Amino acid sequence: MVDRKAATIDRENVRSAITRALTGQSESLPPPERAEHFGEHFARFGDAQVVLLGEATHGTSEFYRARAAITRELVRNHGFTIVAVEADWPDAARIDRYVRHHAPKAVSGEAFTRFPTWMWRNVEVMEFLDWLRDHNEGLPAERRVSFHGLDVYSLGASIGAVVDYLDRVDPEAAKVARRRYACLTPWQDEPAVYGRAVLRGQQKPCEDEAAAQLTGLLSKRLAYMQDDGEAFFDAAQNARIVRAAEEYYRLMYRGSRESWNLRDRHMFTTLQALLAHRGRGAKAVIWAHNSHIGNAVATAMGWAGEFNIGELCRTAFGDNAVLIGFGTDRGTVAAASDWDQPMEIKTVLPAREDSYEYAFRKTGLARSLTDWREPRKRLLADVLREPMLERAIGVVYRPETEFLSHYFAAVLAEQFDAYVWFEETRAVTPLPMGRPHGVPDTYPFGL
Repeated sequence: MVDRKAATIDRENVRSAITRALTGQSESLPPPERAEHFGEHFARFGDAQVVLLGEATHGTSEFYRARAAITRELVRNHGFTIVAVEADWPDAARIDRYVRHHAPKAVSGEAFTRFPTWMWRNVEVMEFLDWLRDHNEGLPAERRVSFHGLDVYSLGASIGAVVDYLDRVDPEAAKVARRRYACLTPWQDEPAVYGRAVLRGQQKPCEDEAAAQLTGLLSKRLAYMQDDGEAFFDAAQNARIVRAAEEYYRLMYRGSRESWNLRDRHMFTTLQALLAHRGRGAKAVIWAHNSHIGNAVATAMGWAGEFNIGELCRTAFGDNAVLIGFGTDRGTVAAASDWDQPMEIKTVLPAREDSYEYAFRKTGLARSLTDWREPRKRLLADVLREPMLERAIGVVYRPETEFLSHYFAAVLAEQFDAYVWFEETRAVTPLPMGRPHGVPDTYPFGL
């Protein structure tokens, strides 16, 4: 018979031990608005090739400002040349042209208008991009820091980008691309409907056509790259996205595990392509949710068969990849009540007592960095190997069902290398749609 009182006391002892260890080993941080002072605490990670910066929500101002301050430190003082984020490639490519002072392309519409618009279209991101543009201005083109999207959702925009590129460099190949993509173009604005139609036998899969177009494009890489290597790289990546997105939208109805794994594998192969494209000495900062950048093998998702970019980076780069998680106890967050619903400013509930977030709250530190990589931090790492709950808020937040909707089990010391804590946080500030009056045509969110 289980002695419930003894079990409760044991759990409380474990939580107390974790809080004591965190209190003794966590370093207090200044506000992220003091970017230089905040960022200098992260110089210790500058020798890595890839630094992955997480977030516990997709709508918290402090997480964005902290990642911006850390990235500024890594870019200015440690030679990082790539910023890659959990966003669509075509939208991020428009931002990349802005921050690297490339001529803007004539593209209809605005960047980052697909749900959730606030995730990248916010004041916090805009301020970082303006800083990055200023940083790049005095550098030779080959040393300028680039900005890229890692995600797989941009089926329609990526089809358009491939065809537009071929229209410029090889009109006959563009005709072939249009014929191949004709299988997908009726569905490009509602790709999830394509996946459902295939599942029901109402539409034949378009995977062969998407793969053939990618192969055809790559077969002419030497000729195309002579004209403009950057433009070819962009087109090739968009062709890869079309192939991956076609498969993703078919898989999403067969199970979340398969579609999740495809998505994160695509993120990782995109990172590999970026590092190879930028050449020897390339170093990357990744911005994505904790659920993507933490090592999945140490979480419930990994125990259920899902992997992520954090796990793949740990396997590929070893200690040259640093995985940094972020967390908060309470405050406000920009989120929706359901997918494709309007953004709201929601109140984040205080963390559960059986969570890592609660242990951090009990330290009394308003902001902290906890780093357990060094041998002298072995005792800290050991207590953080006690499985506990961890909270994840994405673009949807349902506080009324928070335990079931947003908590999962994890082993923090194996999930991350370090952790950034904010006791209380506030929502990001979304940018309005359209280009503000008086800003130049190169303004990235209104081209």
